Formats: sequence, C-alpha cells, structure tokens
Amino acid sequence: MTLNELRYIVAVARERHFGRAADACFVSQPTLSVAVKKLETELGVSLFERGHGDVTMTPAGEMVVSQAQRVLEEASAIKQVARQGQDQLAGPLRLGAIYTIGPYLLPHLVPLLADRAPQMPLVIEENFTAVLADRLRRGDLDVIVISLPFDEPGILTLPVYDEPFVVLLPSAHPLTLNEEIGIDDLRAENVLLLGAGHCFREQVLDVCPDCLRKPRPDARLPQSIEGGSLETIRYMVAGGLGVTVLPCTAAGADRFTERLLTIRRFAGEAPVRRVALAWRKSFPRPRAIDALRLAIQGCQISCIRAAGASRGVRDGEGD
Repeated sequence: MTLNELRYIVAVARERHFGRAADACFVSQPTLSVAVKKLETELGVSLFERGHGDVTMTPAGEMVVSQAQRVLEEASAIKQVARQGQDQLAGPLRLGAIYTIGPYLLPHLVPLLADRAPQMPLVIEENFTAVLADRLRRGDLDVIVISLPFDEPGILTLPVYDEPFVVLLPSAHPLTLNEEIGIDDLRAENVLLLGAGHCFREQVLDVCPDCLRKPRPDARLPQSIEGGSLETIRYMVAGGLGVTVLPCTAAGADRFTERLLTIRRFAGEAPVRRVALAWRKSFPRPRAIDALRLAIQGCQISCIRAAGASRGVRDGEGD
C-alpha cells in the first residue's frame, strides 16, 4: 500500500470515472487501473463497482476511501511540519494571553508581527493563567503571554516588559486633586477588584492588602463588587462606584471616557508587574519565539519598559 495508491482511489471516488481520475493524477489510465486493482487484491475487497461509463463505490470502498483521505491529509500535515522546521517563521503560531494583557497588547502586536513575519499568522486565545498553562503543557498552544511569577516544570519563561500600576478615579473624586496617590490613600476607598481567578487581583492585593475589606455600614452598596474584566471595572469607576488599580496599558484604553475618569500615578516607586513569554522546552521553533519577543518590544506602548535582558530564559521558574 502506497500513498500514490491511496491518491488514486480517492481520485476515482471523486471523479466516478477511471479515465478522468487518471488525468487528475497525471498518470495513464492503465497505470491507475493496475494500481487500484493491486490495492484491492492486497486488501482482499472490491472498492469499486465498474459499470459501463460509470464507477460506484462498494460499502467497503466507502470506508476505505474515507480513511485514505484522512491518511493523505495527515501526510500533507507532515510535509507542512517539515517545511516549518526549515523556516521557523512559516506556519501559524498558537498564542495564548491572559485576560488583563490580551486586549491591550494584541491590537499593537498583531499588525506589527504581520509585517515582520507575514507567513506566521497568530491563532489567539485569551483565558486565565491556569487554563493557558494547562493548554500549553498539552500542546494546544505554542506560547503564552503571562504575568510572573509563573512556575511550571518543563516550561521556559522569558521576561519581555515591566508594566507599572496606576490608580483610576472618577473625575469628580477628591483624590484627583492629588498629583500622585499613595497606598495609604486607597485604604479608605472602595477599591474595585477583579474576581477570583485573575492573577492581577492577587497582585493588587499584594500591594494593598487592605483594599479587600467589607464595606462600611454607610456604604452606598450593601456588599463589595468585583468585576469580570478590567473593562467592566473601568465602567464601574466611571459610574462613581469606587476607584481601582489597573495596569497602565488598560487605564487609558478608551479615550471617550476621559471626561468621566482620571488617571493618577502612585507616589514613590510604583508597583509593577513583569510580563513574560512562556513556552515548552521541546517547542521546535525558537526563532518564532524570538520574533514574537522582538515584535512585542517593538510595539511602542508608551507606559511600559523592556524587562532587563540580563535575566535571560528561565526553566520552569517565575520571577
């Protein structure tokens, strides 16, 4: 059994005619007919009923042709993998990003990478860190963009940029009179947070543990509110329900709300998160990772700064 023989029976099934199938395969009709008969003898079944001017498949032939089509598709996929091995920037790159990074990085990254590596389109997925990590381990994703720390065995991480946090306030809030906001200023405020499962929530609470607290008896709302996304939280701040802490890329993402929202930097050294790429040690396209890193660093997002190159690649280790 050869791939050519499988191609021939698929062609016969498609054309319903040996002569047209031979033309489609660029061989003579006797060559194709002999090959099909040889395969039928090897399999011990008749694949086709040969009538005058017409060919139909037998029940066994339908199953064999269906399987042959899948085999040919897999053989084609092997060739594609081999081509990608020769040119690591050829073929799709399956990229995952956490919810608090994707919406603010990808609009800059996708067009830039398309210019730099036009044969490497991105297949993008957004999700929680834990879900992306699992899909990365299982090979469903090639590389993910996450926030450190990130500790997974067999996974390499490479810091790409540092992103400071900022405070987002309703424009009528008294704290807008301050040029900078201190952590102590937030303790008396209703700080809106992401829900459980978001790593950025935990990063904010590391900086400001008192930001997670029960509301005061005189609070406008009977219980604390958590948002499912940074965009939802921004709209709640615009609605006057509280203040929040955001990564700087998310704070000014929607300029039409400038009259409702005010951004303030932290006093002193601002809290920051380190954004990194993570991929399997066995991933065979390191040049694709490097192209992605360079594209991210070339996005020219004003509020971030490149992570120190001296850190290098870490194996299964976070920040």
